[in-house]
Amino acid sequence: MSQIHPTALVDPSAELADSVSVGPYTIIGPHVKVGAHTTIGAHCVIEGRTTIGAHNRIFQFNSIGAVPQDKKYAGEPTELRIGDHNTIREFCTFNLGVPGAGGLTTVGDHNWIMAYTHIAHDCHVANHTTLANNTTLAGHVHLADWVTVGGLTGIHQFVSVGAHAMVGFASAVSQDVPPYMLVDGNPLAVRGINAVGLKRRDFSPVRISAVKQMHKLLYRQGLTLEVARERIAAIAAEAPEAAGDVDLMSQFLASSTRGIAR
Repeated sequence: MSQIHPTALVDPSAELADSVSVGPYTIIGPHVKVGAHTTIGAHCVIEGRTTIGAHNRIFQFNSIGAVPQDKKYAGEPTELRIGDHNTIREFCTFNLGVPGAGGLTTVGDHNWIMAYTHIAHDCHVANHTTLANNTTLAGHVHLADWVTVGGLTGIHQFVSVGAHAMVGFASAVSQDVPPYMLVDGNPLAVRGINAVGLKRRDFSPVRISAVKQMHKLLYRQGLTLEVARERIAAIAAEAPEAAGDVDLMSQFLASSTRGIAR
């Protein structure tokens, strides 16, 4: 049987795996599903059409699956989906989606989400991200794999942050951040590449060198974005080992809708 504290209020229609643990005074609504070995701390509210995977650790005082902070929302059956092996610290707020934007907010697997983080409607957080205290994601934000966001940072609606990028402490992010870059400040500035993060993830010297080349083409040679993109694409022929990294950067630059941080 699930380990549910006597003071917790779990709707009979909620679906909790047998190994789920629920702390004191937590409230779980009727449309909630929680996977195996997930632990939910005290004084949490988990509501809406929220699906939570396995092996998550949700600390006390979280609001998960509340209606979006969008004046257009009128009670439609939208969703929040959280994957596996996530750590969600205290006082976080994750909202449902809104119908006009797909109606779905997602958080992937193996994310480390610190206290007071806000994930607004229709955000998509991928895997292995680290969001430090008071990270605030406005609606429709996309964070790719291995993104790190420093504390007290706000990310504007519709912004995308590419894989392996790092956003420094107390930054204001209003444009897309390309993969591998290290950015910070208000106004935001690109400081270099996320070299420490890439080394920790066992990027080879060849791949790191290719990332450095892409950074120089985008930020150090005074090229137009169109010319920089052409020269970045050519790096794959020179360094086949980095072809995947070049392709990732090229796709990100081609799909950017807010313009990249430059």
